[in-house]
Amino acid sequence: MKTPQDYLASLRTMKRRVYMHGKQINDIVDNPIIRPSTNSVAMTYYLAQLDEYQDLATAKSHLNGNMINRFTHIQQNKEDLLKKVQLLRLMGQKTASCFQRCAGLDALNTLYSVTYDIDRVHNTNYHSNFVKFLNYVQEEDLVCDAAMTDPKGNRSLSPLQQVDPDLYLRIVEQNEEGIIVRGAKAHQTGAINSHEIIVVPTASLNSEAKAYAVAFAVPADTIGVSFIYGRQPSDLRRLVDNWDVGNRKFGGHEALVIFENVFVPWERVFMCGETDFTRVLVERFAGYHRASYGGCKTGVGDVLIGTAAKIAHHSGVDNSSHIQDKLVEMVHLNETLFSCGIASSTFGNRLNAGNYIVDTLLANVCKLNVTRFPFEISRLAQEICGGLLVTLPAAEDFKSPLTGEILYKYFQAANEEDTEEKIKAIRLLEYLTIGPGAACYLTESVHGAGSPQAQKIMIRRLANFPEKINICQYIYKDNNLPWEE
Repeated sequence: MKTPQDYLASLRTMKRRVYMHGKQINDIVDNPIIRPSTNSVAMTYYLAQLDEYQDLATAKSHLNGNMINRFTHIQQNKEDLLKKVQLLRLMGQKTASCFQRCAGLDALNTLYSVTYDIDRVHNTNYHSNFVKFLNYVQEEDLVCDAAMTDPKGNRSLSPLQQVDPDLYLRIVEQNEEGIIVRGAKAHQTGAINSHEIIVVPTASLNSEAKAYAVAFAVPADTIGVSFIYGRQPSDLRRLVDNWDVGNRKFGGHEALVIFENVFVPWERVFMCGETDFTRVLVERFAGYHRASYGGCKTGVGDVLIGTAAKIAHHSGVDNSSHIQDKLVEMVHLNETLFSCGIASSTFGNRLNAGNYIVDTLLANVCKLNVTRFPFEISRLAQEICGGLLVTLPAAEDFKSPLTGEILYKYFQAANEEDTEEKIKAIRLLEYLTIGPGAACYLTESVHGAGSPQAQKIMIRRLANFPEKINICQYIYKDNNLPWEE
């Protein structure tokens, strides 16, 4: 398994084409805007090296019996599903950000089962292709970006109806050696920090849309692949090494990944035109990923709750009953999210390929709660903090001989010596609920792994209303009890 240093060194050897703020950038690893997100990924490697986290951060490969990073593991039982959620919460606590390996892990588990099922129906060899790729990912301890979301253009139209056919990634050519694809994938979390890009369809497709039913993997520095880095709120604060950053060490990022006539050899192709399996692929990936949010968002929530409690302490109101009520409600909401992630894992089941998947209904309930609860937790934290969240002067003003003394006088903490601690906690709260951290904790909570309506559709589909009606009828019907018949 890689160490953090190994991971950083591996990124330096890659020649990716990356654009940011209108310019092409070459130094990816040490770029001050990107580096916090790279540090978050590096933490996944660091924890796997520590004895105290071996049970969560590592696993035994079912392919060869070697110990591997859990972020490359195919889940073999319900315990693996549970440990994944626990690991994600730990990672959220350690970084207060998105650590960018969850979607790749979920894509690996999805493709492991779906390729197996496709082969049984269509007599293809996708599963052997994928297992070979998986073995490579595990042996090299690679970061995989799961590229699912297409730009979609006019969302009322299908891929074939779009004015520009490239608005959904598609196959433009096939030959004896492989396929050529063109298009883009949007909102790609951690793409620039990844070694491999795993592409899968974004939606269920009909038989006429075979060109769009494609799944494959390519190295992130493949010819024809380029990245345009996405903006986050207050991201330029990362250029300032002081209190105002909020979370100086860690962060996340998203990018638009563009495929310009990219060649994919057949051994890296995992679906090619099998539209009848696009729905099951999308639903399995969504199930895995929606349950993941019960771990990672609660870990970040732990940081936010601790930050609010620290601000209350430094303001001298930590023992006030209304503050305690707010903190308790924050914990209640956070643990409810975690409980959903745990429950969906506990009720998981075995797939034909042998790996395990979460309970899909509970996974969707988990994610629908995630679209709401972090906003209420953030609102309560902001209420505890007060207006300084958006009016606090800059760190330079506190350090300036012109204004520092007067600012320390009027913004002092309950214990004067803790004033700097109070300021840093307020900036961390700002980071998590308004700044770059809000991209992970709030906006991603709504739209990551599918927007709320997608979860409602799945919940409606899985709710089994006829069964519930039968239950209702059994109660009110005037029948004899079983033991009275």
